[in-house]
Formats: sequence, C-alpha cells, structure tokens
Amino acid sequence: MLCGLTPYFLEKPDFWFDENTASMLEAAKSQSFFKDNVFLCQKNQEYNFSQFLRRLDELGYEKVAFISEPGEFSRRGGIIDVFPVNLLYAVRLEFYGNLLLAIEQLPLAVTDGQAARKLLLKKIKRQKIFSDLSRLAAGDYIVHLDHGIGRFLGREKAGKEEYYILGYAQNDKLYIPTGLERKLSRYVGFAEPKISRLSSPLWGRTKNSIKEETEKTARELLELYAHRELAQRPPYAPDEEILQKLSSTFPFPETPDQFQTIEEIRKDLKKDRPMERIVCGDVGFGKTEIALRTAVLAATSGYQCALICPTTILAYQHYKTFLQRIDDLPIKIALLSRLQSSAGQKRILEQLAAGDIDILIGTHRMLSSDVEFKNLGLLIIDDEQRFGVKQKEKLKKLKASLDVLSLSATPIPRTLYLALSSLKKISVMQTPPIGRMAVKTFVSPWKEDEIKRAITNELSRKGQIYYLHNRVETIEKARRLIQKLAPEAHLGVAHGRLREKELIAVMEAFQNKKIDVLISTTIIENGLDLANANTLIVADAAKLGLAQAHQIRGRVGRSHTQAFSYFFFGQRLSETAKKRLTALREAEELGSGYRLALKDLEIRGAGNILGKQQSGSVNQVGLNLYCQMLSDAVEKLKIVRTAP
Repeated sequence: MLCGLTPYFLEKPDFWFDENTASMLEAAKSQSFFKDNVFLCQKNQEYNFSQFLRRLDELGYEKVAFISEPGEFSRRGGIIDVFPVNLLYAVRLEFYGNLLLAIEQLPLAVTDGQAARKLLLKKIKRQKIFSDLSRLAAGDYIVHLDHGIGRFLGREKAGKEEYYILGYAQNDKLYIPTGLERKLSRYVGFAEPKISRLSSPLWGRTKNSIKEETEKTARELLELYAHRELAQRPPYAPDEEILQKLSSTFPFPETPDQFQTIEEIRKDLKKDRPMERIVCGDVGFGKTEIALRTAVLAATSGYQCALICPTTILAYQHYKTFLQRIDDLPIKIALLSRLQSSAGQKRILEQLAAGDIDILIGTHRMLSSDVEFKNLGLLIIDDEQRFGVKQKEKLKKLKASLDVLSLSATPIPRTLYLALSSLKKISVMQTPPIGRMAVKTFVSPWKEDEIKRAITNELSRKGQIYYLHNRVETIEKARRLIQKLAPEAHLGVAHGRLREKELIAVMEAFQNKKIDVLISTTIIENGLDLANANTLIVADAAKLGLAQAHQIRGRVGRSHTQAFSYFFFGQRLSETAKKRLTALREAEELGSGYRLALKDLEIRGAGNILGKQQSGSVNQVGLNLYCQMLSDAVEKLKIVRTAP
C-alpha cells in the first residue's frame, strides 16, 4: 500500500500505519480523501503502466534518478523503485508490460519513519513557498520538479479538474492538476533555457548532480557559520542615554522597517555570540542610519567600530554624515583613506592602536597590515556586494568574535533569502521613507532639445542636475555641450582619474550648491545623498547594467521634491539593452529594486548570486529550484548535526 504525501499521513507515528491498513483500504472504497491518497499495489495484477506512473505523481512522490529517502520514486524500463512514506523501507516493483510481476523489499531503509516524515513535511511546505507562480503568463518558463524546464501554455479545465499545461520539446505536453503546484517553480536564469523531451533521463541526472552539489555547499556553509558560532564575547551594554540623544537628532520619522531592523540588531548584540546580519534595502531607504546607530551602540559598549566602503567618495560622505550627527556626543570618529597625507594616516593609526578612536571609516586602506585596533568589536561593510569574498573573509578574520553588519543596496532575491535565512540573519527594508515620491523615469532616443528642457526646468526651481557621461576621454566634449545648452549654469566635472582631493573638492562644491550641473562618470553611483539634486540625465543608457542604472537613479529623489530621470540612447539598440531599459521604465515605483534584481537575473542569467562555481548549476535548474534544494540540504544537515 502506498500513502500520499499529505499532512494527514506525514504527521502519523510508525505504528499507526500497521494498525490502520485495513480500515484505510476499506475507506478508500467510498471516501474521496482515502480514494485519492491511498493506492494498493498487488502482485500479478494488471495496471496501465503509464497510469501507474501518473498515480505516483498524483500521490505527490518526487521522480528522481535514484531513490534515497521516503517520498521518492525512480523508473528504469519496467522497474519502478519507490520509497513509501508509510513504510520504513523502499520497494521495487517489476512490470512486464502492464502486469506487476514482482514486489520486493530493497535494502534502503530508515530507522525512524516518523522523523523522516516530519522532515519531508517541512520540505513540502518549503516547496510551496519556493514555487512563486504569481502573475504567471503564457510563454513563461516553468520548472517541474520531476520533468524539468518547460513553457507555460495556460490552464485548462477537464470536467471538475483544472490543469496547468506545460510545453516541452517536440510538442510534448504535460498536464499538472491544481493541488500539485508545489512541484512547479518559476524559472529564473538564462533568458532561453534548454527544454528537453518529457521522456529524457537527462533531467533526473541533472537534478541528482545538483542535489549532490547543494549538499556540499550546505556543508561548507554550515562549517563556516559553526566556526563563528563557537566564538563568544560579552553581551553589548550600550549607553541608552547617548543612543536616545542620537535618535532624537534623526530629522525624519523611522520607517517600520528601520525600526524593526534596529531592534533585530540590538537583540543580536545582547547575546553572547557574534552577530552576522545582512541588511538589504533599496537605494535611499535608510541603511546609513542603521549603520550610524549600530556604530554608536558599539562605541558606547566599549568596542571600536570599523566601517569599510568601496570608494573614497562614499567613505567621505559617511564621515561627514557621522561627524554632523555625533558632534555633541563623547565619541571620537576618524577617516582613513588616501585623502590624508602619510603623516596624517600615521597619526590616525597610532590613535587607533591606543584606543583613542571609537569609529573608523575608510576604504580598502583598512585592509593594510599596518592597521591595528585596540578593541575592535564591530565591522560594518557598506555595499557588501562590491567587495570580493577574500576581502570580506580577511576582515572577518581580524577577530573570531567580530560582529559583522553588511549593508546591501542590491535587494536579495526572495528565494535566496529563504534558502539562507536558516544560516544568515537577514533584515529586508522595503518601506520607503514618509513623503518620498517615486522618480519619474523617461526613456527615449538622444534629443538635445529634451536635455535642454530638463536642465532649464530644474534650474528654474533652483535645483541641481546630474549629467552622466561615462567616458573620461570625451567628458570635456560633454561639458562643452551642456555649457552650450545651458550657458547660465555653473558646471563641474567628476571622474575617477581626478586626484582624490580634486574629486572631493568638486563634490563639496556641488553639495554646497556652487555647481548647478555635475557632469560625471558612474563614480556618483554610490553614497551621494543630496536633497537639492532632483534631475538625472544619462547620456548613453544602453551601456549601463540594469541594477547599475537603478542604483544611479537613486541619486535623485532623496527628499520630498518630485525628481526626474532621463535615460537617452543611440539609434541602434540591442535586444538586451531594450529589455533593460523597458524594465527600468516599468519599475520606477519606490521599492522596485527587488523586481529589477529578478528581471536582471532573467536578462543576464543567474550570475554569481552564490559564487561563480554555482552559476552554471543555477542556470540548469533555475534559481528557485536551486535555492529550494540548497534549503533542503541545509535543513537536513542541521537535523543530523543536532541529533543526540
């Protein structure tokens, strides 16, 4: 007897099946639940072989290359191996045509069937979460757990049943009854994945190979975090009066997400184990305030804090912001970058080693061997996606018990969040600040009169403009063009080949409203928060990546003033560039970064979400299924490791 993968059966103890076999078979004659979820297989009986396989699918069993645990089945020719959830062992069913010739017990077994069923029930619940079938449209690529990647063709009713229809190679079609949606997931990866025939064994082998890989990845992740879990440090004991004074100087009301994230971090730091938390949020959603309050929390608890940034401009911006907010507090802050002279850097390093500096903000300069802290407790990594794995690990190895807070402006895909949430603590900030308006976005071919109109309109309301020209070699030519279009405007030029002191001088002049139009490269991508700059003009938008374009758009609209962004392109535009710009225009509302991140994945492939070595596997099965398999592997290993 085979029982279906339903909570009713998966929550039962082992002895229950032995005691109730006869009554279940009797109930299956008249009661629809048992008729649908109980299947009796008898030797020397005739069964339609294709219908038999379909019955296993309807019961919820997963088709695999080789069975290894309850709830799976495999098929080789006329032999079906199945591991029933109601037995402690797997069985082999041997068919000759439609005749079931033999049923034999296989050596594959579990000692605790109830524990195995509980694990399977959790896996099924995760499958439902990972399926992500919202806003499904005809033509979308869908991954079926048992049969692989196909195209969604639509839904169809047959009698009382409704089916999802998937199309495969050579006009193969697969009908999936509603109720089995957990076996489906949206494909996110390459724009055109390979579709195979339904009967091909390739999918089973692919899935088996990637399952082994995710188990290896899960082991590596668990080892990494288990090592940090062994480290201990005294719980933080901050000065609440100072923290209250700091929060009272915040000029805006906290968003619910900001408030929740701050509370989550406080709870982490009250424990005696080091924190490892990622804060993901769209551009302009208040991650800098989170960093500031956490840094002050560490400083008032007697620890030094290091805030590392990918660029000098971003480090300088943070330094200015922090300095302004903690000016009246008994906290010493310093900036370490190539902006200082050698003598200045030496003096800062001496103060740091002596413990006279509480918060150090800097660039990669912090990774140098001459940087020594007296009592480093907290590391904040801003724009963590801009740092390589080796750089981040070098920082974390400064101290085993180091608390690490990573800030990411690239919203984490939901599936990856779910897969890693049992390992990493992740705070997702999706609520825009009160009064913030979406940036109106325009995408069009190059038009000088529109550029002139955009600049004139912004200047008429005494605002400032970013003009993005991403080629240093011709940026002077771009400056002359803007001067011709807006002769009354004060212009400034910023790019990465300027000496850092010159660059900072230009940025300060722009910040102090001495410059009306800043003509720059993508060096403005990170860290600038100027309330008066509310028009962005991008000269050659086709050369920007989607996530990068969204990030740059976040430089405007940082206040309650309506902001505008103009993305211009040349006459010849590739299909990929068209998709990027269309997605950018369609996702202009606040908090759309997550949707853009997914669209970016669909356009350019799943990339290095988990690392280069996993990208090929992600594309073979899609990000959703890969993350589901990773989540399953992590949960299984955690249970094994915590077992007595």
